[in-house]
Amino acid sequence: MPANPETDTFGFIVNDLSRLIRAEMDRRTTEAGLGLTTGEGRVLFNVRRAGPVRQTALAERLGVEAMTLSGLVDRLEAKGFVERQPDPADRRAKLVTLTEAGATVVTKIEPIATAIRSEAAHGIDPDDWQRLLVSLRAARANLIANRAEALAGEDAAA
Repeated sequence: MPANPETDTFGFIVNDLSRLIRAEMDRRTTEAGLGLTTGEGRVLFNVRRAGPVRQTALAERLGVEAMTLSGLVDRLEAKGFVERQPDPADRRAKLVTLTEAGATVVTKIEPIATAIRSEAAHGIDPDDWQRLLVSLRAARANLIANRAEALAGEDAAA
């Protein structure tokens, strides 16, 4: 694909990479008979990483609306991969917890994700790849900090 200065910018490239990764994950998890969407897989990985987590915090972490997450969790719960449990600190809130079956399916997804990352890094010097990851983490941290500042400013103005 020829370079296009309008679409070879940071935002376009990151969005294209995200779309390509999601499509490839969907294709490979379907081929593997896992019956999961990329969104469902992201929920499982994030619950494993966070441990029992409130649905509201999980939605924020994933960058999705609460209703979108609710649908994902409903489907995962029906498959036996997660459970909703009352939050001992707030009876109105629910904690999403990974089940043993959910942990098993995450271990089946890991090699698929590893292969896709390896293919993405193909032909890139390992040191350059590590620098890219460091730079992307810094860009993410910058945007998170800017968002937090903007939200704090909105709260102060209200």
